[in-house]
Amino acid sequence: MKVPVSITINGRVCEHEVEPRTLLVHFIRDLAGLTGTKVGCDTSQCGSCTVLIDGVSAKSCTTLAAQADGAGITTIEGLGDGEQLHPLQESFWNKHGLQCGFCTPGMILASHELLRTNASPSEAEIRHGLEGNLCRCTGYENIVRAVRDAAGAMAQE
Repeated sequence: MKVPVSITINGRVCEHEVEPRTLLVHFIRDLAGLTGTKVGCDTSQCGSCTVLIDGVSAKSCTTLAAQADGAGITTIEGLGDGEQLHPLQESFWNKHGLQCGFCTPGMILASHELLRTNASPSEAEIRHGLEGNLCRCTGYENIVRAVRDAAGAMAQE
């Protein structure tokens, strides 16, 4: 049995019939063809699969595609406008908040959620806001710097 699912991903409607157990991360990667959203652990531990569902961050590896039916999803590919990077993407680049890049999409989208709810977070608040996202490369110092830098840039906009 398959169920029809219609999700707007980065402004584009994506409609498919899927098995009820299809995870949102697989809908995004396999059916919509957007591979910026990563599959890291399948248990909601690492945060690499973080996306924005109707503007709120969620882990797509533990969200069913059917649960997102009718929703608007933003992935890392949809955060910028296609011509210019989003301030978070720019800050992660400028402040060296990435190394291998695997966790970066999830880190940026989790940071987006943090800055949506707290426009000027302290270092401790940034670290707390990113607790659900694991980086195996950086040690987090430059990630925290990148989020602080983005907060300043976004406040000026």
